[in-house]
Amino acid sequence: MVLIGFMGSGKTSVGLRLSYKMRKSVVDTDRLIERQEGMSISEIFAAKGEAYFRDLETDVLRSLVGRTHNQILSVGGGTPLKEENRKLLRELGTVVYLKVRPETVYERLKGDDTRPLLRGEDPLGRIRALLSQREALYEAAADVVVDVDGRPMEDILEEILEKHEAKKRRHMDQAAQGGSMKKLLVINGPNLNFLGIREKAVYGVQDYQYLLDLIAEKGKEEGVEVKVFQSNHEGAIIDRIQEAYFDGTQGIVINPGAYTHYSYAIRDALASITVPKVEVHISDITKREEFRKVSVTAPVCDKQIYGQGLDGYLQAIDYILQM
Repeated sequence: MVLIGFMGSGKTSVGLRLSYKMRKSVVDTDRLIERQEGMSISEIFAAKGEAYFRDLETDVLRSLVGRTHNQILSVGGGTPLKEENRKLLRELGTVVYLKVRPETVYERLKGDDTRPLLRGEDPLGRIRALLSQREALYEAAADVVVDVDGRPMEDILEEILEKHEAKKRRHMDQAAQGGSMKKLLVINGPNLNFLGIREKAVYGVQDYQYLLDLIAEKGKEEGVEVKVFQSNHEGAIIDRIQEAYFDGTQGIVINPGAYTHYSYAIRDALASITVPKVEVHISDITKREEFRKVSVTAPVCDKQIYGQGLDGYLQAIDYILQM
């Protein structure tokens, strides 16, 4: 779930309360940027300008695509302004717009001198002008719009969760009615995010973003939705496989990385899901170290593809669609 909205709309508070209800962690993109840059947001604005900061927002969203499983994401108020960002936000999850009036924002933020865009005279006028410019873009990015003015927190949370579940049900119903492949999941295991960095002679020079773009383009060509998830943690991969049982996933492509050779837990999770499954390896594992020649996960998949480079992912998608 992704929370968007104007400054002071309550994204932090709502995100925290949702994290308790949904048992998900909260990721704040502004905090990620501050840690990355070693400066506060106001210091970044002052030292490097707004354009630089907006580019950082886009970079952070790109880095999160395929890696934010079981999390609630809260983004800065200006993040949805760029069209590229709005597309990335929709890739990351259900986008919830917390709608708020200018007067409410002013009451919540008056006296707060850490907001770079509200410094100077007539902050209420500045809030009104900015919100007027942004409201249509917020709504364009959102799957769900929730009015937060003057409402108890519990009412807000209840509406968000109801609309979120309704969206998931509609998606599953549409997939079922279509009678054909609509939703695929690609899972990448440990160190796949280091493509282009690790062992280039074995895995090639293209980075992980290149792989994500390649898969996204394949999905567009075939007219299917392809979600990509990557984790360096065994438990997170198992959780994502289990979630696929409930979220309408109709086929799984998995590169378990080193877990291929010894993770019976991932093997058991895959065995629990009856949709078509293809195991992929970028390198030819039959010509490498002895331990790489053994896969404990391949026996519960419908096919294993190896030694085809990144094209192996596209071959796996084709195989599942043919099934």
